[in-house]
Order: sequence, then structure tokens, then C-alpha cells
Amino acid sequence: MNVEVNNESGVEIDAHGLMRLSRFVMSSLRLHPECELSIKLVDEDTMARYHVEFLDLPGPTDVMSWPMDELRPGAEDDSEPPLGHLGDIALCPTVAAAQGAKAGHGTWAELELLTVHGILHLLGYDHAEPAEKAEMWDVQGRLLEAWRAPGNRLEGV
Repeated sequence: MNVEVNNESGVEIDAHGLMRLSRFVMSSLRLHPECELSIKLVDEDTMARYHVEFLDLPGPTDVMSWPMDELRPGAEDDSEPPLGHLGDIALCPTVAAAQGAKAGHGTWAELELLTVHGILHLLGYDHAEPAEKAEMWDVQGRLLEAWRAPGNRLEGV
């Protein structure tokens, strides 16, 4: 799985860790082994500009996603999933830091959560309706739990 991380935020972030997490999530959701994902870390001004331009909402947000090839999680029947570009995610580390501090789990845990959240959005998950939100939060929680379990991380991937 090809994951590109471009850090334009001015904040030092473990790009390799974000790549490993993304590959873990993409593999767990049975995406094609050659599927592509781009992650861009941006500052608050850039994220605020994206937020206005694409959602017509003021101020910076934590994560935004732009799907490309409308991929969905792979079937459990071992059939070959479609190849494609999953899409692009923008993360704002300074917003993540504030949210992580407020939630009591820190910046890295918040960036992990936002990365998984962004990938799920790229795969068609949403949280506008209560049932959608419950499903998305369930999948997000299970993926994060699996990622954080000892020995479950795809080391070196």
C-alpha cells in the first residue's frame, strides 16, 4: 500500500508512524495491496482556508478528506478488491494537539484517531445521522483498538 505523508504544518510529526497506521487500517479493511493514499499535514491558516473553500465553514478543523476513486472496504470472500487511489486527507496537528489535550490522551493519540477517521470518510463512512455515526464510531474504535494492541502493528511496513 502506497501512503505518502507530506508535512507542511511546521510541527514535527512521526510521518513513518502515520504511514504505518494508514497501511494497517487499509490492510484491515481489505483494500487492494497497491491502493494509494495521500496525507498532508497543514497549519491552521491552510486548514481554515480548506474548511471555507470546501465546506463553507469558518475556522480551522482537525481533518478533511477528499475521496478519489470511491473505493469501499474489500469483501470477506477473498475476491480481489479494486485498485485505485483512495484519496487525500488533510490533518492539522495544532488543532489535534488542542483536542488531544482536552480529551486527555495527547496529540499522537488524537492524530491516530483523526487518521483513521479520515480514511473511513474516504471509504464512504459518515456521521451525519445517528445510525451512520454509531457504525463509523464502532469501526473507528475497533481499528484503533487493534492498532494499539501489542504485537498487532505492521512493523516495518
